[in-house]
Amino acid sequence: MKKGLLLLFLILVISLIAFQLKPVKKAVDRVEAIIKTSSLINKDSLTIKSRVNFPKGYKRISCPQGSFENYLRNYKLKPFGSKIINYDHSEYFWQGGHIGILEIPVPANGLQQCADALIRIRSEYLWDNNRKAEIGFKFTSGHYCSWTKYAEGYRPKIKGNKVTFHKTASANSSKENFYKYLNLIYMYSGTLSLYNELKPIKAKDLKIGDMLIKGGSPGHIVMIADEAVNAKGEKLFLLFQGNTPAQSVHLVKNLEDSSISPWYQLRDDAQIPVSNYTFGSAKFVRFK
Repeated sequence: MKKGLLLLFLILVISLIAFQLKPVKKAVDRVEAIIKTSSLINKDSLTIKSRVNFPKGYKRISCPQGSFENYLRNYKLKPFGSKIINYDHSEYFWQGGHIGILEIPVPANGLQQCADALIRIRSEYLWDNNRKAEIGFKFTSGHYCSWTKYAEGYRPKIKGNKVTFHKTASANSSKENFYKYLNLIYMYSGTLSLYNELKPIKAKDLKIGDMLIKGGSPGHIVMIADEAVNAKGEKLFLLFQGNTPAQSVHLVKNLEDSSISPWYQLRDDAQIPVSNYTFGSAKFVRFK
């Protein structure tokens, strides 16, 4: 009887230890992913494409010259090891989740947060490619605000959820005025407005420039910066993000799978951790 009880006790102890080791191992793997520099990283390179190699068995997809995909893949990066800096010039409290900082200024006004940073990158692409008429976004209220009308001098009059536009300023199509327009968009748009405005995409159809989004307050959003595929048609993606508080836009590590980091496998309705945020149920969207 005593031997039977002792045997039962030993089984319970062993089971408990095994159960406890699972989250410990996961935590250890996560820490290793944070401190380990992937062999896929070229530290001396200053673009997204040249900074990150593709894993064995994969190759980068081709992108047309002048496309948004090619624009993002070749986006300039700061030197390897650059830190994430907040809008007030302080260092972000956690520097373990990125492998590159994009060369995009962070305004001191603190407005350029996670969704805003991606709005800016998309808008600058359209500006630089003489597609200014396509620049426009919906406010969280649902009202559309275009760069064309803003440049003509139209400004919103906002009263609660009611928005009307009136010509109250002189026409001004300068780059300086363009950034004033973007500050207006930052104030009245965000993850919730993009979540409601943009077309949903299935994971199988994802391409560079598409975004993973959780709309809300707070919500979060990241953008696909590059794509690779193997002979089986399996795809991997690089992701970058802004954040709240407004801070350096950065290319994130994959903290769950150091063997392919910073590449990600993306699936519909999956839990996807990115740096300091976990998407509980993935929804993918695409700019128009």
